[in-house]
Amino acid sequence: MKARWSLGFLSISAALAGNAHAQSNVTLYGIIDTGIQYYNNATAAGGSVVGMPSLSGKLPSRFGLKGVEDLGGGYRAFFVLENGFAVNNGALGYGGRIFGRAANVGIDSQYGSLTLGRQMNMTLYALTDADVIGPSNHSLAVFDTYLPNARSDNAIGYMGKWRGFTLGGTYSFGRDAAGPAGASATNCAGQVPGDFVACRQYTAMLAYASDNFGVTASYDVMRGGTGASAPLSSSADTDTRTIVDGYAKYGSLKFGAGWIRRNTSSTTHSQSDIFFAGGTYLLTPAISVDAQAVRYILRTRSDATLVVGRVSYFLSKRTSVYSSAGYIFNSPSSAIPVSAGGSVGTGKNQVGFMVGMQQRF
Repeated sequence: MKARWSLGFLSISAALAGNAHAQSNVTLYGIIDTGIQYYNNATAAGGSVVGMPSLSGKLPSRFGLKGVEDLGGGYRAFFVLENGFAVNNGALGYGGRIFGRAANVGIDSQYGSLTLGRQMNMTLYALTDADVIGPSNHSLAVFDTYLPNARSDNAIGYMGKWRGFTLGGTYSFGRDAAGPAGASATNCAGQVPGDFVACRQYTAMLAYASDNFGVTASYDVMRGGTGASAPLSSSADTDTRTIVDGYAKYGSLKFGAGWIRRNTSSTTHSQSDIFFAGGTYLLTPAISVDAQAVRYILRTRSDATLVVGRVSYFLSKRTSVYSSAGYIFNSPSSAIPVSAGGSVGTGKNQVGFMVGMQQRF
């Protein structure tokens, strides 16, 4: 009897050890990125700001856990938990959520990946290659804070790749449970009994990429809900973004350009366009140079133009230092700052500088 019990115990232990080994492919990763910035004309009366940015340096700071388990037959289970935080004061980003950047689980196979939970949606994927500056302190984020924060709560996502083509989409039952605080929080959790479309969101993307060039198109529709942040305070209200962009590579040079159209339909209608073009060049294996120009037009109201330049020096594969400079030209009725999360007097042009450091792990 004792021998049988011992054999049974060993069998269970071996099974648990095998399961633990199968699930052990878990990676801790992250980026810590911050610096010191300066910009002028912070108010209508003028005045300058010197300090540390709270939203982003070259990239937003984050840490996360991701894991993959091979299920056999070409299928893999995966999960991602990713936190976003401010280095200057340690505060949680994305509406104060522990895993505000991502919290999802899914299955991946030769047919594509299916993801459940909070995840990047297709608007963010569509900008990944063409926007050479990315979600930095001086970037597209100053015109539309949603662009570097394009994620959806309560979402089902799919992405498949075949012969250079990528097809992806997300559907959210309630696009944003955080709010009202936060750069992208909108307090629209949805899933309301009797109001099926409240806070729904769907995004779609079609892309083609080769070794030397790529093109992408995406479509993003958000619905509002009762109590949500303006202007989407009703489920009849919509906010739609269309993106068409592309990139090309030649040796150490990469060029990217695109167009973003936004239409907001609520008690009032607004339409805006963003045109961007830029390039990045690897001068040496340790030095890269990036530059981008962005034109913003808010129909019948205002317009602005942003010019950005950045130099990065890689101390190692994981550590770099950088310097970024931006200048924004505002029309008389425009008040768009050169720095994400910054301020500017209406109709005033603004210059901004930043020096920073980034560490990856």
